[in-house]
Amino acid sequence: MFASLLLLGLLIFVLIFLLKPQRPKNFPPGPPTLPVLGNLLHLSTDDPLNDFERLRKSYGNVFSVFIGPQPAVVINGLKAMKEVLVIKGTDFAGRPQDMFINHVTQEIGVVLENYGTAWREHRRFALMTLRNFGLGKKSMEERIHEEIQHTVKTLENSIGSSLLDPQIMFHNAASNIICQVLYGKRFEYNDEMIKVIIKCFTDNAKMTNGPWAMIYDSLPMVRNLPLPFRKTCKRIALDIMKKHKETKVTGEPRDFVDCYLDELEKKNADMSFSEDRLAGYSLDLYFAGTDTTSNTLLTGFLYLMGHPHIQERSQQEIDLVLEGKDRVSFEDRNNMPYMQAVIHEIQRFANIVPLSVFHATMKDTELKSFLVTLILPLFSTQRDEYKYSKTKNISIHTLQ
Repeated sequence: MFASLLLLGLLIFVLIFLLKPQRPKNFPPGPPTLPVLGNLLHLSTDDPLNDFERLRKSYGNVFSVFIGPQPAVVINGLKAMKEVLVIKGTDFAGRPQDMFINHVTQEIGVVLENYGTAWREHRRFALMTLRNFGLGKKSMEERIHEEIQHTVKTLENSIGSSLLDPQIMFHNAASNIICQVLYGKRFEYNDEMIKVIIKCFTDNAKMTNGPWAMIYDSLPMVRNLPLPFRKTCKRIALDIMKKHKETKVTGEPRDFVDCYLDELEKKNADMSFSEDRLAGYSLDLYFAGTDTTSNTLLTGFLYLMGHPHIQERSQQEIDLVLEGKDRVSFEDRNNMPYMQAVIHEIQRFANIVPLSVFHATMKDTELKSFLVTLILPLFSTQRDEYKYSKTKNISIHTLQ
């Protein structure tokens, strides 16, 4: 009996030792790990950024944690961030390919697709096409002014009512501006299509930042189970593409989708363009252009409500600069230093995208004297004066 218990205890000890994550040689230091869980118990689900700051004080500006069995490196401070994103920007230009967000996007998109020929071709195409349709130009300003009129009308119609949801209002406004560039169409705020689009994206955003994402990233063995995150907005994009095909005229593009379809008609075998990628990239651009903008507006709305003296001083400056004009222009910003400072402070304090965009190393590299010999996914965030980035190691063969 004693021998059996001893053998069982030895077996449990061996299993625990094998399952306990081990830091590679010369890997950044960090807190002790637990089998299977890694350092999950060191991070709260409510505000892991505070936990990162606490660990930074113990282990320095470059330290590591384990998200389940997966190692991660947290980078703090301007010098470390500059080394990763600027000095060695090429080394960290890749994207991880084994995380929850990759599953949601099907590993296609201008933001999270892995660095390579297809990504470079699509990034070049996206930048050129968006510029052609007004991004950063006067025509984009006109679209924004047009949408502002609809937003103002919505506010005027809601006077005396408590039913207005500012989150929905700002999502509608930001969504319509990017929809005009991507799909050549704006939707009335009571249109069922825009309600479906926004619900689809907000549901996916909640899942991406929720417990299922943590389960997926921490426990690879559960990824083939029927977990409730197999939703996609791809059907919406495919329906829009189908309608575009029926009405488009070759060589006369109305929007981003038409330009992409023109590229497909060229049938260049060396190019990576496809209808699947069009659906993925249009959704990616839509989400990137809508979610951050609407959340910034919503947060600014909230902060100004809580600080009416800031709101009053901002309005005074706007009235002084406009001198009776009914709309502000892009050039007017240079005469509104206080208003610009308010916007920048809102963006600094709000931390709209707390975990930013994932990156990955493209080759073996060093970071602050630590050796990084594996693919290194990275995402950054900022809070107050600090910037953080999180990285996670996977096999180098996933890039091939």
